[in-house]
Amino acid sequence: MTAVAPTPAAQTDLHAVFGPGGRLEGQIPHYRVRPQQLDMAERVVQAIRANGTAILEAGTGTGKTVAYLVPALLCGGKVIISTGTKTLQDQLYHRDLPLVCQALNVPVTTALLKGRSNYVCHHHLQRNLLEGRLGSREEVSQLQAIARFARVTGSGDKSELSEVPEDATAWGLATSTRENCLGQSCRHYDQCFVMAARKEALAADVVVVNHHLFFADVVLRDEGMTELLPACNTVILDEAHQLPQTATLFFGETLSTVQVIDLARDARNEALAEARDAIDLPPLAAALDKAARDLRLAAGEGAARFTERALRAKAAFRQALEALERALAALHEGLAQQAARAEGLERCAERAAELLRLLAQWREPDPMDSEHEAVRWGEAFGASLQLHATPLSIAAIFRRQIEGRPRAWILTSATLAVGGDFSHYAAEMGLEHATTGCWESPFDYATNALLYIPRDVPDPGSTEHTEAVVEAALPAIQANGGGTFLLFTTLRAMRHAHQLLRRKLSRDTPLLLQGEGSRTELLERFRRLGRAVLVASGSFWEGVDVRGDALSLVVIDKLPFAPPDDPVIQARLEKMTRSGRNPFMEYQVPQAAISLKQGAGRLIRDETDRGVLMICDNRLITRSYGRRILPGLPPMRQTRELDEVIGFFRNRPNRAATAG
Repeated sequence: MTAVAPTPAAQTDLHAVFGPGGRLEGQIPHYRVRPQQLDMAERVVQAIRANGTAILEAGTGTGKTVAYLVPALLCGGKVIISTGTKTLQDQLYHRDLPLVCQALNVPVTTALLKGRSNYVCHHHLQRNLLEGRLGSREEVSQLQAIARFARVTGSGDKSELSEVPEDATAWGLATSTRENCLGQSCRHYDQCFVMAARKEALAADVVVVNHHLFFADVVLRDEGMTELLPACNTVILDEAHQLPQTATLFFGETLSTVQVIDLARDARNEALAEARDAIDLPPLAAALDKAARDLRLAAGEGAARFTERALRAKAAFRQALEALERALAALHEGLAQQAARAEGLERCAERAAELLRLLAQWREPDPMDSEHEAVRWGEAFGASLQLHATPLSIAAIFRRQIEGRPRAWILTSATLAVGGDFSHYAAEMGLEHATTGCWESPFDYATNALLYIPRDVPDPGSTEHTEAVVEAALPAIQANGGGTFLLFTTLRAMRHAHQLLRRKLSRDTPLLLQGEGSRTELLERFRRLGRAVLVASGSFWEGVDVRGDALSLVVIDKLPFAPPDDPVIQARLEKMTRSGRNPFMEYQVPQAAISLKQGAGRLIRDETDRGVLMICDNRLITRSYGRRILPGLPPMRQTRELDEVIGFFRNRPNRAATAG
């Protein structure tokens, strides 16, 4: 497919779109004319016309989504828009994009493209239904529900089937992976939902994806965008503050015990279906399954991250790793002997060879490869273990993607700069020569928000800090009548605070805890209850939108410095130190500043919102780096006095709580 040449942007009068009486005001409910939004849209047009790269920060309420959609649609050509999560992807595709298309009345076609694990796979669904070796009655019921859904759905997108939770294990039996997809040799190929979504995306003018899909394709060339990227004129990366972490994940390599266990299951099923006389394959698959589970156990109990050195120091882990390699090699040999008999067996043999390659690479004593420095480490979850080889820097790798073909790249978020300075983010992404733009939120923070830094909270490193945070927050929670997020930087502090609040809060105040349900479920309960208290950590620091009095107090326990014992962070800091740089001021402080802005952004989500941001960390006042972080927060009036907080809540307008 050839790209459509952009129309001259000079023909587009953005003032007639964004200004008073413009197209947006006439079409979008509650639209507000905002100079920041128009200014940002003009910068997007400039980048598209010049095939340039722009890094743009727009504060909450600027309307950055519309600010990039309008130029992208009016300038023409093929556009790929990537955002942070599948939830935001659905919102952009189903709500924001249709509104703007209708307002502009432009004849564009749009498509939504997700990773293959989001679409029902007819082959694996039928294979596992017939196999009958399911773990529980619930799994059987869920798989049958998916089968009914597959017969009536047009898209096969699992987000349309609310009856089966998104994280249900049944989805793993009803979807495919890059490794186990049979491709054109599958007898269901003509009805494949993944292929249908890809064809639709190839034909569309605007394609909406998410960051995981975007980078999976950039690296693996398998998620349906291999043909999309060469054809597109503009790439827009929204929620771009997530890109360094996401890109690091995909530009590295990972071997997971989940991959190994899935291979063992699929090899056994293929052997039973296509090579029953190969009686050695099922026992070999069972031995591999056991070896993978033993490796997870050898890493230790609980969720944790480990350096390579820490893992290798465990004799049980070394032995389990060697046993896994032997079991994997044995199954690969058995599969290779039978591969010619069926496509499924051949694919399993290829997967086993790739896992052997990843395992050998992780076991190599030299952590350097031909392109970049990498750090090897492990991460244990409840029932799985991942072994990673992660690049210390993605700058050079990502820069090559940008320079591959002339097109416009727009990276935007509410949190990319530190006090208006983009140098940290630009250096991380290898985009030191990109143009930048920064627009503050149009909301009246000085009137509607208060920043409270209590005086008598002990040092964040002390054992009594979490208890002191709860004690300091209680009077503010009571004055507010609930309506509170308490955001903690560690799960341990979060759980401890929840235990304390359960004893101290009034029974009339609903208390919610991250992990008691999915994030979506908890947010729905929080909004519905109206005056609840939610205790949470990382997953609620960003991408959460609660408007009105339902949320008018956000408490943050301390500055969100990344843990220095994290294997990747540790290796990056050591490298900077060896280079004579100051890793704390050059890396940790800017990272903490950007993360803090994300947490603070949960408070004011609408121009009528009012609330208090409470940060229980005196380092914001007493340390020089704190005074560097503080100006990056929204321009709220500051106080250190509890009486002012109580007065702020007492004097707020009396209006019904709303949620959005």
